Amino acid sequence: MPALHSKQIKLHLQAVPHWSKRAQTIFRTFKFEGFLKAIDFVNRIAAKAQKMNHHPDIDVRFDEVTLTLTTHDEGGITEKDFSLAKQCDEVFSKFFTS
Repeated sequence: MPALHSKQIKLHLQAVPHWSKRAQTIFRTFKFEGFLKAIDFVNRIAAKAQKMNHHPDIDVRFDEVTLTLTTHDEGGITEKDFSLAKQCDEVFSKFFTS
């Protein structure tokens, strides 16, 4: 899966509006109601990432989790990163539904 060009990345970012581009990565910080919910989120994302064999950089700061995605094999951002970003957003949305 080849790395995307700048215009393609901008287009894909419209589908995941809470994500931002920095260098050859996309990232987002998720805020939770406490540490245990943040860790629950990380565990759910880890399972999805493992199935895809595409692993984000994960930074946990008490009630915040920052995920950073890039495709190292391609040296940049690919469709795979945006696919995982969408899945992360879906998992996050479930934390706030009854």
